[in-house]
Amino acid sequence: MALRLLLAFLGLLEVAFPKPLVDFWMNLATEDDDVELRPWVYTAARIEGVLILLYVLWRRRDGE
Repeated sequence: MALRLLLAFLGLLEVAFPKPLVDFWMNLATEDDDVELRPWVYTAARIEGVLILLYVLWRRRDGE
């Protein structure tokens, strides 16, 4: 239950605020601050957030 709640929260963050979330993880993953991301990366993060939310809702509906 707690894991699904955490996943739902992460999915909501990705859908609502993809740029700060992606930028945060990219700053952790890279040593150089000169990384420029392409605009589609933020769209992909939003799609990932929607898929996470759908997964959480689907698992909830199944009663697991």
